[in-house]
Amino acid sequence: MTTASAFEPLISSAWGQPQSWTMEHYRKRGGYESLKKVLEMAPAAIIDEVKKSNLRGRGGAGFPTGLKWSFVPKDNPKPKYLAVNADESEPGTFKDRYVLSLDPHMLLEGIAIAAYALGVHTCYIYMRGEFKHPAQRTQAAIDEAYQAGIFGKTLLGKDYELNCYLVRGAGAYICGEETALLESLEGKKGWPRLKPPFPAVVGLFGSPTVINNVETLANVPHIFARGADWYSKLGTEKSGGTRLVCLSGTVNKPGVYEIPLQTTVSELIFGDKYGQGLPAGRSVKAVIPGGSSAPVLSPNELDVALEFEALRMKQTMAGSGGVIVMDDTSCMVRCLWRVARFYAEESCGQCTPCREGTPWQTRLLRKIEEGRGEMADIEMLSHVASSIAPYPPMGLGNTICALGDAAALPTHSFLMRFRAEFEAHIHEKRCPFGDKPWGAFGDWS
Repeated sequence: MTTASAFEPLISSAWGQPQSWTMEHYRKRGGYESLKKVLEMAPAAIIDEVKKSNLRGRGGAGFPTGLKWSFVPKDNPKPKYLAVNADESEPGTFKDRYVLSLDPHMLLEGIAIAAYALGVHTCYIYMRGEFKHPAQRTQAAIDEAYQAGIFGKTLLGKDYELNCYLVRGAGAYICGEETALLESLEGKKGWPRLKPPFPAVVGLFGSPTVINNVETLANVPHIFARGADWYSKLGTEKSGGTRLVCLSGTVNKPGVYEIPLQTTVSELIFGDKYGQGLPAGRSVKAVIPGGSSAPVLSPNELDVALEFEALRMKQTMAGSGGVIVMDDTSCMVRCLWRVARFYAEESCGQCTPCREGTPWQTRLLRKIEEGRGEMADIEMLSHVASSIAPYPPMGLGNTICALGDAAALPTHSFLMRFRAEFEAHIHEKRCPFGDKPWGAFGDWS
């Protein structure tokens, strides 16, 4: 295991250096050397090495990357595809855009390695529509890769054609869900698909497809640069490597940090290398550890590592790495109302529990926040959330995709940890924390 003093960043190592996003800069620091090594290996051996590394998906679910790759059938006559999820839309998450803007060639090398291992000849990078600057940087890097013979008819001189295309989304959160992303790539409405069949067997254009997050693929070159054993030992027993986390909210130094996986939530918030604590006179009231869909933690739960298994033991999740800090002046009802409104707006409407339940949650929370609530509203709020997705444990949602879970889990966790605050709104017939900091909403919200 690595220690804080010996920690060596991988993904963010070149951030802040002049022209870090160019091919010239990337190659000067050893870029595309891992790809050269991989082209001398058998595809099955490449996948085995990724398995040994314990690299897990950095987009939210934390699924083992090598295992996901191994699901692609080898005897399927259809073409295989690689889709890169660059649709970073989870509230509190803003890491992938830094990879795309400051070191896109690291992603492209990861793409080339994955494609060769999987027998893929066509890759699509599906990027959030609002990412104008990251899109420009990434497209420029793709153009450089074609000019250098990495993409095109040959792959670094090897008789292996690989093409890579950048596709911009239209700002829909639901398209961050992997099957909705595939639907959008096919030019259709971004509605999640029923599973099974899973994308590894029936994905893009009905063909085997692997979908990986930006940060996940950016880690792949480092595995082959220094070996799977080395990469695995950087992390924990079941999770290899390092992690990008996004720290926001009431902290003195918000930002994107690359951390060892043993780093605790408390260390991230109060550590001199990271958040440097809260403003004077403020204290932590609650922390969302993995993007707004992750169940919230209370102040006495912060000595937990920002790692998949450790957070799961707390009935929450590492998710997409978005750590949001709320201080003692925060109204938990208001915060949950804001989160609930987001998911109500972003629901695709395909599933009844999500279509009807998310705006219902929002209406109940508005009623409580504005001092019009009754005690029965708290029970109804809990009932609506359970109808969308019961909790605990996580992952038992009643909808096709996990957006329903994402909307229900915060409601469950806020009610479990801060129920007294909801009751205070009802007893006092007002918000104890004063006026709302944002403007009026529509009638349904």
